[in-house]
Amino acid sequence: MALDKGLDNVAVQWPRTNRFYDPVAPAEFVDFGAVADAPDIAAPTGALALHIAKTGTVRATAYTELVDLLLGLEGVLYATDAAAEDEDPVIDPDGCAWIAGGLERFVEGHQEYGDLVTFDSVANVMRAAVAGGRLAEQQQRWLDHRLAALRDDAGNAPHWSFARTELAVLSGFYRRCAERGFAVFADY
Repeated sequence: MALDKGLDNVAVQWPRTNRFYDPVAPAEFVDFGAVADAPDIAAPTGALALHIAKTGTVRATAYTELVDLLLGLEGVLYATDAAAEDEDPVIDPDGCAWIAGGLERFVEGHQEYGDLVTFDSVANVMRAAVAGGRLAEQQQRWLDHRLAALRDDAGNAPHWSFARTELAVLSGFYRRCAERGFAVFADY
């Protein structure tokens, strides 16, 4: 039985010059390593920051459901839309900016709920965000449907447990790619 390695989001040069995308040198992300050395940093935050600093890659599997919920699409980190259009599972720099922006808004909106991000705290942040919208009632129904779909057959919520700072580092990866004109290749 083969082990599924999961999904990696790898920073790559944009656009590709040959048949393949060239990975971005990890030196472009070396400053992320300083986050891992910060005092009182959550272990998952430090581990993510250190991995990005060493590889220019995010092990994205753990974040896929959350990012899909926050951005309202399916398969965002798998680059499924890009795969259908281009036959390559790549998130272009504009897509990286969109992902980063959504994560940044969420991280900011979660501040009043503390550093622990759970399914319930995500729901609270999202409900607050749609409450003031132009189509608040319609968006609330959509959100309730999406949240219910994430529950298992017994009605149990996903066991999400992220540090808010971890999601800030995640958004920083996509922001860096957007700002420097890198794309992200979904490798799975």
